Amino acid sequence: MTAPAAGGERILVVDDEPDIVALVVYHLAKAGYRVSSAATGTDALQLAKRDRPSLVVLDLMLPSMSGFDVLAKLREDSNTANVAVLMLTARKEEPDRIRGLELGADDYITKPFSPQELVLRVGAILRRVSSTGAPTDVLQIGPIRVDRSAHRVLVNEHEIELTPTEYKLLLTLAERRGRVQSRAHLLETVWDAAPDIQTRTVDMHIQRLRTKLHPAGDLIETVRGFGYRLKGGKDA
Repeated sequence: MTAPAAGGERILVVDDEPDIVALVVYHLAKAGYRVSSAATGTDALQLAKRDRPSLVVLDLMLPSMSGFDVLAKLREDSNTANVAVLMLTARKEEPDRIRGLELGADDYITKPFSPQELVLRVGAILRRVSSTGAPTDVLQIGPIRVDRSAHRVLVNEHEIELTPTEYKLLLTLAERRGRVQSRAHLLETVWDAAPDIQTRTVDMHIQRLRTKLHPAGDLIETVRGFGYRLKGGKDA
């Protein structure tokens, strides 16, 4: 399967296995991305802060600093908080997957992996990041303002830092506010129905989104046994 041509976005590959790095870099570069690499967490954080990549392909088993620690530090730093992260690891246990998603990873793929699938996953994540509306397209739901042209979310005029996946999840709920969205629909819309993504992923991201929205997070209602709904009236 051939991936669509990329738009030259910068990708940072973080792995301490040279063969893996070479494989991933080759296929991403072939797809049209600008690719750099790092073998340690410290180097990865420095490069991410300097280059501001669109996405980081992050191995979890790194020397000195684990991929989990790298991910947490990326999310803590305002310079890199919104960088998309695809975890790439030999760890297949569910607790590792859940921990990574709870820390804000956008997707998870395990070794051994298909390079073609990895390129498609990267493209799917970046499409979420670049999905915008018209230049003046702003949704206002109560205290929540979603600026689709600038990829900004404000609550009571204070900007909220969201990951690309959290932003797409909120945008999907906002565009369909008042209507219940099933977990399956959210998976298909936000995660492009990645084959190994489970409905629990939606629940974890909803929880993180509510926390970041502070009191406005109460506008996201749980519809037991079905999905979620964002309360609110028409745009302001």
